[in-house]
Formats: sequence, C-alpha cells, structure tokens
Amino acid sequence: MEAFLVVKKKRGAQEVSDVVEPVALEETTVDSSLRASLEEIKKYDGVMGYIRRDTTSASIDLKDPTKIIDYALLSSLAFDAGKDLSELFDIGDVKDTLVWGTNVKMLSVIIGENKISVFMEKNADTEKVLARLNAS
Repeated sequence: MEAFLVVKKKRGAQEVSDVVEPVALEETTVDSSLRASLEEIKKYDGVMGYIRRDTTSASIDLKDPTKIIDYALLSSLAFDAGKDLSELFDIGDVKDTLVWGTNVKMLSVIIGENKISVFMEKNADTEKVLARLNAS
C-alpha cells in the first residue's frame, strides 16, 4: 500500500507544496484471486495459456509465443461475436463462450471488468477450468 507524502516549505513570503502521488495502487482482492486462479489453471493438463484483459491492461501467458497475435485476435472476435449474438437474439449477457477447433479449444469468460480467454488442447477439462475461474 502506498502512502501520500506532503511536504511544505517556506521560501520567503511564498509557500511551496510538493505532493507525491502513489506510483502503484493496492491490488484488489478480486484481481489477486483471479491471478492466482489463472496461475493454477496454467498448470492443468492440456492448458496452453491464457489472455486476461481489463479496462486498462492485458496480460498474456501462452506456451507458444509465436501464436500471440492469432490468439489475441481470436479472443477479441469471440467476445465481440458473443455480444452481437446476445443482442441479435435478445438472450441477455453472455457469461462464457466455448470455441472448438480441430486441435484447440478456447474458453472465454467475463468476470467483473476482466475478459479472460483460456486456450486448451481438445482433450483438456473445460469444466474444471470454468469452475476454477468462477471460484475467483
């Protein structure tokens, strides 16, 4: 946790105040719990990595760094498609989406302000990953 420091100096008839703002804010419990969950999920059999985005930042942890752009694009398009389909069919907010490919599947989940996509091999346990994310 950062503290604020206020220093007042007198220079003749002029008073100068220097205020030092905190560089980092304290992590919220939800963010630290979510990060811990993602670190645990990353160790599950068949999990290839994840992308987590919030309103101000993104973190990517993938075993194959050559696929970062491909996976980021897929993740973004899946969230957009889910939103468009929910509006088109008036089904309410989409909580999670599962996209299956020939060899890989992607689970996309919205938790608070976080958009998370977990990339897995086809045989990975999607329910186990989803349960862990929802427990965050």
